[in-house]
Amino acid sequence: MKGLTRSQVAKATNVNIETIRYYERRGLISEPPRSDAGYRMYPHEVIQNIEFIKRAQDLGFTLEEIKDLLAASNGDEEFHSEEMLEFASEKIEEIEKKIRDLNEMKILLEGLVEKCPGSGVLKSQCPILKKLSKGVN
Repeated sequence: MKGLTRSQVAKATNVNIETIRYYERRGLISEPPRSDAGYRMYPHEVIQNIEFIKRAQDLGFTLEEIKDLLAASNGDEEFHSEEMLEFASEKIEEIEKKIRDLNEMKILLEGLVEKCPGSGVLKSQCPILKKLSKGVN
């Protein structure tokens, strides 16, 4: 039986062996057959799938979304161009919302840092701790 061991796949994709196990449990990659010696022997295509997963994660896709993308990529599910466009557009909207939220947090923290005296007793003087104690709203 030809193929790659889990450690060979991990090395080739620069991921941890536990990551490969996790992807199997989540159904992102299939559990491979075992050799006569009991080793899991992965097909070479699993390297491309793991690289696809990592690139999609870098773009902000969740593992559930990646499962759908993999199915479309592998031809397991039929996706139409319109569906893929809508899927990517929704992801862009999510990213834009996260950017707005992060900018709001940054502005709030910058304002608190400006009010920080930089000396004195921490608990009684620190506007950051005071704001956190009262709530961030």
